[in-house]
Amino acid sequence: MTEPTRSRAVFSTEDFQLLKEAVAHYIKAVQDKPESVKYSNLYHRLGRLS
Repeated sequence: MTEPTRSRAVFSTEDFQLLKEAVAHYIKAVQDKPESVKYSNLYHRLGRLS
């Protein structure tokens, strides 16, 4: 029986930084809308990953 292949990361460390920058920019665009809280939380989670 063969061992299952190891899964590879979908995003690189650099990708997380780019995503964080994009989310930061978008937060400014939706700052007065209720969903801004969700994007702010996402921004902080991305910061913990990079």
